[in-house]
Amino acid sequence: MLILVLALAAAVPPSAPVCVMPEGTRVHLELALSDEEKQLGLMFRDVLPADHGMLFIFDADGPLDFWMKNTFISLDFVWVSAAGEVVDVRAGVPPCRSDPCATYGSGKPARAVLEVNAGFAAAHGVRPGVQLRFENVRGFPVSGGKP
Repeated sequence: MLILVLALAAAVPPSAPVCVMPEGTRVHLELALSDEEKQLGLMFRDVLPADHGMLFIFDADGPLDFWMKNTFISLDFVWVSAAGEVVDVRAGVPPCRSDPCATYGSGKPARAVLEVNAGFAAAHGVRPGVQLRFENVRGFPVSGGKP
């Protein structure tokens, strides 16, 4: 039994990147930092664990458009400012398995986009103006919200 407890505790290292929702739920993050990681995103995955998400971080604020090409699960897109404030949310974005695939943007400048399972944002109080807390995400949010 002790071995099982220790194995579970080791499954997510304490220094793993996390986003803390307004009501305290912790989302374990995969980071998409390189161009290749951003292009691949959550493509070709059949499942995303309920307490996981992918954070795409960009070098500067700007309009960030996303699509669901070859993504097999519905997602919520959460656009986040450099200071960690939610700029916009697009809920329940459907999968797209063949062209043409729609693109989704916030219409407002953002520094990052958090992708989580469809329905997660509403269930956890994520809406524009809400502050998200990021732990162990190097360089994000940006101190003072500026580059």
